[in-house]
Amino acid sequence: MTGKLSRRDRIKKGIRKRISGSSERPRLSVYRSNKGIYAQIIDDVTGKTIVSASSLSKDFAATGNKSEQSIAVGKAVAAKAVAAGIKDVVFDRNGYLYHGRVKSLAEGAREGGLNF
Repeated sequence: MTGKLSRRDRIKKGIRKRISGSSERPRLSVYRSNKGIYAQIIDDVTGKTIVSASSLSKDFAATGNKSEQSIAVGKAVAAKAVAAGIKDVVFDRNGYLYHGRVKSLAEGAREGGLNF
């Protein structure tokens, strides 16, 4: 398949060659769809997801446009991470441009107390 999806996959592979999450500094991975945005903090050594947040989960109650929801998801994942004892992460934009909703999520995570 040609187009944006294959381009994103190529970028994603290049990013994942350079970054990896560890137990000291796990990876904050972002995925966005047309309807929602998702964030996970992953320890790549053990292959486990430590915390996650989504704009489509049942306990998520933020309203507003998609950028405002992205900020709220960033703050939510940061609050869960701080509660789990995680302060420093590696940001994985997952092949998306650092712009718009991805950037909003990153800013919300920084406001919530994560360092990257």
